[in-house]
Amino acid sequence: MVNRLCKQGMTLLATACLLFAGVCFGRSSSPPVLQQTTPTHDIRVKTELVALAVSATDRHGNFVSGLPESDFRVYEDSHLQHIALFAPGDVPVTVGILVDHSGSMAPRLDQVVAAAAAFVKSSNPQDEIFVENFNENVRPGLPPGIEFSSDINLLASAILGQPAEGETALYDAISAGLRTLRDGHGRRQALLIVTDGGDNASSISLRDITTLAGRSNAPMYFIGISDPNDEDSRPRILKRLAKITGGRAYFPQFADQVGPLCRQIARDIREQYTIGYVPSASNSSGAFHKIRVAVSAPGHGKLQVHTRAGYFSDAGSIPQPTLASEKP
Repeated sequence: MVNRLCKQGMTLLATACLLFAGVCFGRSSSPPVLQQTTPTHDIRVKTELVALAVSATDRHGNFVSGLPESDFRVYEDSHLQHIALFAPGDVPVTVGILVDHSGSMAPRLDQVVAAAAAFVKSSNPQDEIFVENFNENVRPGLPPGIEFSSDINLLASAILGQPAEGETALYDAISAGLRTLRDGHGRRQALLIVTDGGDNASSISLRDITTLAGRSNAPMYFIGISDPNDEDSRPRILKRLAKITGGRAYFPQFADQVGPLCRQIARDIREQYTIGYVPSASNSSGAFHKIRVAVSAPGHGKLQVHTRAGYFSDAGSIPQPTLASEKP
């Protein structure tokens, strides 16, 4: 089915992505003032502050904005936590786009590029975006000396700058993306990964990347483009990583689904609340701590809350992959 899309649906896909490009993010006004003074860069578990990206939707799936801090309750391992940071609405974001350019993606590369380009073209001038292309190696897509950009043409060129060939180091790419996010200045961070979900060349394990994902504050959004009969695709892994981080995993079957998915991912990022707390109990090193966020908003009916399932407390270092640009 995917091959048929590649042959017959590319025009429709490109058209859909272009139509949605201008509305995925939209143009934001000046970023809101945080209700408490907080750092605008790297927030990690080691600082003890646990930061969450939280979205609230009504029974129709519509995002509910404008809720006050008092409507939210945060629980860690069933214990109520004191909210130390609350930022509603749109704030500048740092987003990494990781694009699978392995050989298995060759017949689907047009879909990959169209999906990623739609996301890029919807960017806001206040956002920081970087691109990492990967096959068995992970390569920064932007020119040397430029780590982030909001230039649409520059970012589009970064995505198109590598052919589809070689094996797949998906876990290495995610690890490298999380590392690059640490250099960002956005108050909110996220990764968009476009891939078929396979991995046959990473230097780090699935267990390690799951732990890294659980330590990160960045939701991961996946657009899985693969043939259902492809034995190398791993949709369950993509779903698992998305759930741990509070992101989503999508698996479009038709070309005209990609544009709406771009819009939905962008809205998810834009409409999130940033909520932070310092755990009331000391964390066991390496343990996974479950998080639950509840919201009670009179007049809005029963709301659904979406955030990450929990986090791993720090338990020492995890091997980091070497970028192709760093190899001797």
